[in-house]
Amino acid sequence: MAHEVKVLGISGSLRKGSYNTLLVKSVLAGAAAAGASTTYLDLRELALPVFDEDLEASGPMPAGVRVLKDALRAHHGLVIASPEYNSSVTAALKNAIDWATRPEPGQPPLSCFNGKVAGLVAASPGGLGGLRGLVHLRAILGNINVIVLPQQIAVARAHEAFGEGGVLKDAAQRASVEAVGAAVCSTARKLLA
Repeated sequence: MAHEVKVLGISGSLRKGSYNTLLVKSVLAGAAAAGASTTYLDLRELALPVFDEDLEASGPMPAGVRVLKDALRAHHGLVIASPEYNSSVTAALKNAIDWATRPEPGQPPLSCFNGKVAGLVAASPGGLGGLRGLVHLRAILGNINVIVLPQQIAVARAHEAFGEGGVLKDAAQRASVEAVGAAVCSTARKLLA
């Protein structure tokens, strides 16, 4: 009996109408077409405070952090679309990762990330499509025991790439993006077998 594969999508952008949010939803469509159950988690809605050990020690975990950690633990794979800010990842995405790596009583270290499979994509109005930021994201995730797939997509000139309904205009590019989601699904399924 095949295990149900669950894939979580996160955009590193908080902007309404973000190209990276459109992109991660396209990757999730590829995961769903490959048989995964998918969820999109909006970092903006979580309203995560900036990570601070004094805040962490002062009381209960912030509600958005609890939602984030529960969602990460409930899924086998991740697809992350990360805008490039000054050649790296966004503060919002790094902050979410920092909160999610914090230890909790009764949970093994890095329980939100350990052994998860991740596919990475980026979109940018620039010519490189956010590629430089993905290098940093790949390093961060690799250091917290995430299996980061080699295939990744960086969509350049993102302001021209999306059409009606937030769909990528170029069919070949759309297929490549969806293939990242399918690869996350198939790899996670193999690891669950």
